[in-house]
Amino acid sequence: MSLLKSLPNVTDPDVLFEAFETWATEQGLSLYPAQEEAVIEIVSGANLILSTPTGTGKSLVAVGAHFAALSAGKRTFYTAPIKALVSEKFFSLVETFGAENVGMMTGDSSVNADARIICCTAEILANLALRHGEDTEVDQVVMDEFHFYADPDRGWAWQVPLLLLPRVQFILMSATLGDVKFIAEDLSKRTGRDTAIVTGVERPVPLNYYYETTPVHETVEDLLHTQKSPVYIVHFSQAAALERAQALASAKVATREQRDEIAELIGEFRFTTSFGKTLSRLIRMGIGVHHAGMLPKYRRLVEQLAQRGMLRVICGTDTLGVGINVPIRTVLFTALTKYDGVKMRQVHVREFHQIAGRAGRAGYDTAGTVVIQAPDHESENLKAIEKAGDDPKKKRKIVRKKAPDGFVSWGEPSFRRLVDAEPETLSSSMQMTAAMLINVIGRGGDAFAHVHSLVFDNHEPWKRQLVLARRALGIYKTLREAGVVEQSARGIDGREPSIRLTVDLQANFALNQPLSPFALAAFELLDPDPETGPGPGTGHYALDMISILEATLDNPRPVLMGQQFAARGEAVNAMKREGIEYDERMALLEEVTWPKPLEELLNYTFETYKASQPWIADFELSPKSVVRDMYERAMSFGEFIAFYKLARSEGVVLRYLSDAYRAARQTIPDEAKNEDLLDLIEWLGELVRQVDSSLLDEWEEMLHPDAAEHATEAHAILPPAPKRLTTNVRAFRILVRNELFRRVQLAALEHYDELGDLDKEHGFTADVWGDSLDDYFAEHDEILTGANARSSDLLLIEVTPTLWKVRQILDDPAGDHDWGISAEVDLEASDEAGEAVVRVTAVNRL
Repeated sequence: MSLLKSLPNVTDPDVLFEAFETWATEQGLSLYPAQEEAVIEIVSGANLILSTPTGTGKSLVAVGAHFAALSAGKRTFYTAPIKALVSEKFFSLVETFGAENVGMMTGDSSVNADARIICCTAEILANLALRHGEDTEVDQVVMDEFHFYADPDRGWAWQVPLLLLPRVQFILMSATLGDVKFIAEDLSKRTGRDTAIVTGVERPVPLNYYYETTPVHETVEDLLHTQKSPVYIVHFSQAAALERAQALASAKVATREQRDEIAELIGEFRFTTSFGKTLSRLIRMGIGVHHAGMLPKYRRLVEQLAQRGMLRVICGTDTLGVGINVPIRTVLFTALTKYDGVKMRQVHVREFHQIAGRAGRAGYDTAGTVVIQAPDHESENLKAIEKAGDDPKKKRKIVRKKAPDGFVSWGEPSFRRLVDAEPETLSSSMQMTAAMLINVIGRGGDAFAHVHSLVFDNHEPWKRQLVLARRALGIYKTLREAGVVEQSARGIDGREPSIRLTVDLQANFALNQPLSPFALAAFELLDPDPETGPGPGTGHYALDMISILEATLDNPRPVLMGQQFAARGEAVNAMKREGIEYDERMALLEEVTWPKPLEELLNYTFETYKASQPWIADFELSPKSVVRDMYERAMSFGEFIAFYKLARSEGVVLRYLSDAYRAARQTIPDEAKNEDLLDLIEWLGELVRQVDSSLLDEWEEMLHPDAAEHATEAHAILPPAPKRLTTNVRAFRILVRNELFRRVQLAALEHYDELGDLDKEHGFTADVWGDSLDDYFAEHDEILTGANARSSDLLLIEVTPTLWKVRQILDDPAGDHDWGISAEVDLEASDEAGEAVVRVTAVNRL
């Protein structure tokens, strides 16, 4: 039965609790005592801080909170730290409460934004609170993963709503909060409500902790033989996780029957990338891999197989602590140190318990197991001592292995301390930025009092509040100098000066892509007419528009590092050919980085824009070329991954491309989209969809959610196949053009062997290519590959129901355009392959 049908027409706490408990029972759920206590406090109107271990049903308590709010005709928000969790909760609540009652805002998507239940990131709610203060249209807030309150970069977003929303009932949830008495007392003071703390609850599935000194593969084998699987082996790097999985491939992880069952389940799954081929082999052995760099469809496959108990071992990173919800019986730590972006350090107590808490799942296990693997050098030394036995001579001959250079010491004492310790007390991480200040001033009313309260009535110590005050004052002066804010003289009544904005803020200011307004202004610099466009844009309008857009997107760091490495490799070779000495080469290399189209124009424009919009200084413009690079090199997704050696970061690349596609569709005005730009956007969307349609399908489904359909797909092992490639004619034409232009580029470089690799299957070998192009070069000095060579005017297409006949005209220096590459495109084979299947038939004069 739908939970909405259980809504009583009264607000009596006892009636509400009984209605919710009845619904839960009908779902086959029995409330734990902690859940009962939590829901009773919520329906009674109290704030709640719920700090109970993983597996104690905090999600069900959140549903109870939304139920209580809806029953009282109130509006409720659910916040989470990452967009993936927000969208997951969105679909879950759609299924429970109906699509018409649930909306979502994540920064790049907004669905049913006026709904009574809103799922959003913490930053969204914080910015709403800054903008509207007590008048924010929200009556209840459920904050999941509240331990992010202490995050140095993002913690402000968890604190701001507590400071600015006194009418709201707060439900703060996490498995690892530590001492929360201060937050509870402060919350009660601000909201005038009692604040209940439900914590110290025993896990329904107890954990057993072990410290192991045997080699990892022996530890894993022992866990498998003693029925402790599924085992999640935690690493603190993606490379280490994959290496471990491959090392375990030689062990008999799964039985023949289990391997056969897995093979049957995934028989039609499309493993389309190089990493996918590796993953396919491992999964068929009962070994999974799970980390943030994987394609979403691969991560979900691993999760779904694990949920069915098909994978006995999963090697992954600590992403397990936020998101993956699978029945894990044992968590095995390979280390207790991690690199945090600055230095190697021991894991914090909170981090340890977040990950360890995933072991043992209610409804699956009677107990969970957490194993800490001793450092390799310690294990090897103990093994040598054991081998020496009681022989004094052998013991004296033992050469103890030392810890590797840079090793941050840890061992069994560290492990025992982490097990016994309570999570660190949450520390405030309040910030002050121009965007925050503008939002507060834009609220109207007494802006000085509002800012003063935000700066001096937060959870920071006094000295830190003084730092925030100086920061706010500096920002305010900048805003005044830019004319964004004006201040009137002090009134005769002695009140503080009146402060107001001189510009109208867009409705979603600071809620969506923060640099989108700059992009809109920069787009106007480009002219779609190649005859009248400015220098940088001439002949490259569509690609330059994409470059402006890419400069406003978050950096996909692995891609940029791959591009920089490749660029430096090319630069070194060029400098060697020029005879430049080693020391000078090394100095010059420091200046070589990833490609940054329009960098000078964009940086100048950005500085100019900041003069009138100083809030944008909070954000960093980052010129880069990922979409453009892939397009100009005429590469498929797989070729791009291989070229820059990004197999471990396929998911990062795909998410960036999907973000770029959505931003292009949403941010670029329709009137600025010429045919070339429309083609490029369609190509980008189809490229993403053919690699892994889940990101775009999820986005589209959010716009028209169908809970029943989503619920069915969520439990399916095989994701829905992408739509037929050839049905999107505009995008398919670009794919065909790229395939032909790739051959043009190779022909211009006279790389006949590579051309032969592309076409020898159909008889066009390297020798045939060489002979054909010899005749061309007898008439023309070179093949041009600039913007004009890529023009759609040089690609002729004859369309039939099953076959496209194409002619790619070569751009010669004389402009004769009398030579070309003829080819056929098999439509059925292209749909099957998910890419344009091109068969070259001739290279000749017209």
